[in-house]
Amino acid sequence: MAAPAFELASGAEGRWTGTPHGAAVVCVNGGTAARVPGTWSASLEWLVGAVAPRFPRLGFVEVRYRVKSWHRLDLCVADGAAAVDAAREAGAERIVLLGFSMGGAVATSNAAAPEVEAVVGVNPWLPPQLDLAPLRGRRLAIVHGTLDAPLPGIPGVKPAQSAAAAARAAAAGVEVERELVRGGLHAVALRRRSGDGVLVLPGATRYRDFVVRELERFCA
Repeated sequence: MAAPAFELASGAEGRWTGTPHGAAVVCVNGGTAARVPGTWSASLEWLVGAVAPRFPRLGFVEVRYRVKSWHRLDLCVADGAAAVDAAREAGAERIVLLGFSMGGAVATSNAAAPEVEAVVGVNPWLPPQLDLAPLRGRRLAIVHGTLDAPLPGIPGVKPAQSAAAAARAAAAGVEVERELVRGGLHAVALRRRSGDGVLVLPGATRYRDFVVRELERFCA
C-alpha cells in the first residue's frame, strides 16, 4: 500500500510503496500541453500495485509534479531529480527510473545520476531533440503499444518515435531493449470518474510483465 504523500525538495510530491532495501524504482508520470497542476498517474499507480508485491526488497516512489506539462519539462525533470535524491536519502544505492509517456523524457534526463542503472519507458515520449547522453552506461528498456497515438485533446506517442530513439541510443552504445504490445493504447489504466480506483486498459498485463522482467534483471 502506498504511504501518505510527502514533499520533495523541489516542491513536488512523492509517495512510497514498500521500503528500499538498498534499491528503488523512481516512477515519473506523463504530461500535457497545458500548464496544469500535477496528478498521480493512474497507469503508474496500477503498475506499481501490480509489480511491487513481487519485489519486497524494492521501494517504489511515485512522483506528482508541480506542473505536468511538456512546456515546463525543466520543472518536471527537477521534480524527478528531487525524487532520485529522496530515494538516495532513503538508502537506495541502486535505482531504476520508470517513466510513463513524458516520464520517458524526465527519466532519461535524470539517468546520469550515479545510482541509476536503467531507464524503463512505458509508451515513452522520447522526441528527436531529447539529449540521450545521460543514458551512456545505462540500460534503456522500452515497451510501446502498437495503437498508441495522439488524439484530439488526448496525449499519445506514436511507437515510431520510441523506435527512432532506441536506434539513436543503440548507435551511441547504449544497451537497448524494445518490445511492442499488440493492441496496446497510450494509457495502461485510467482513473475512474468516481475517483475510486482505476480502469485497466487492453494490454496492461503485457506492460506489467515487461516491467517485471526488467526488474528481475535489475535484482538478479
